[in-house]
Amino acid sequence: MTTAPLAERLTRVPGPLFFPVTAYGPDGSLDLGVYRDHVRRGIEAGAAAVFPCCGTGEFHALAPDEFRRCTETAVSAARGEVPVIAGTGYGTALAVQYARLAEAAGADGLLALPPYLVHADQDGLLRHYTRLAASTSLELIVYQRDNAVFTPGTVAGLARTGNIAGLKDGHGDLDLMRRVVSAVRRDAPGRDFLYFNGLPTAELTGLAYRGIGITLYSSAVFAFAPDLALAFHRALTGHDDRTANRLIDGFFAPFVALRNEGRGFAVSLVKAGVRLTGLPVGPVRPPLSDPSAAQVETLAALLDQGRALLAEAG
Repeated sequence: MTTAPLAERLTRVPGPLFFPVTAYGPDGSLDLGVYRDHVRRGIEAGAAAVFPCCGTGEFHALAPDEFRRCTETAVSAARGEVPVIAGTGYGTALAVQYARLAEAAGADGLLALPPYLVHADQDGLLRHYTRLAASTSLELIVYQRDNAVFTPGTVAGLARTGNIAGLKDGHGDLDLMRRVVSAVRRDAPGRDFLYFNGLPTAELTGLAYRGIGITLYSSAVFAFAPDLALAFHRALTGHDDRTANRLIDGFFAPFVALRNEGRGFAVSLVKAGVRLTGLPVGPVRPPLSDPSAAQVETLAALLDQGRALLAEAG
């Protein structure tokens, strides 16, 4: 851990945000050796930060002790080179417990996932996240999606909470996000509040988010194809829209079409991709299902297609 503000650390390294999958052995238990290798490879490939035990890492499927051990392993593998932001979630009481486990494990911050199941009003959501923030010294990024979608006023309230550092948007309403940015700028002046494109396969919408000033994003593809993810990141941040669009048309859009063939494929297809790299990270845990052999073959062909685009670009 470091005393540097999370906003500073998350923007220090120019690369995608890395969400590792969680590795399981043949008996279904954690394989922390493979997990360490996976995390370390991502950092060496150029990740700006590591987000263990979040959506892609099957937070929902991890027991508290497994969560703690995965977070400790990610912190150890990171060696302080990039920040480690662990997931937390469920109701307020459990979210606090996971936050404290992450803090004890040495994490640099938290990604606060939506509350479990219930659809709360704005006041309830604000109380949930501010109580979570008050329970730990770690800074939080709040994840907007599904049953946790905020009004601009609520986000401004979050931004006025000292250790809530940013908002990750998995909802995808650009009009709402534009109004959110404006509200925070007006109602929490001077606050260094971060915004992230957190949609599944965020590269597909990266150009649109960049248009409203949001360039930080989570890259699921980075977990298994860092070369493609980094090439897109360079194109996006360097305003090389020709290259970005060629990668979208030739790889990311077909990948999203494949991802949309199965429920939960935003996780299980990524994990299949990691297995294609030779890392034995195991299958997903129930209730998720793995893609079929034919779908994995399609993924492998898409990777070849994407890399052919990189080769053509020289």
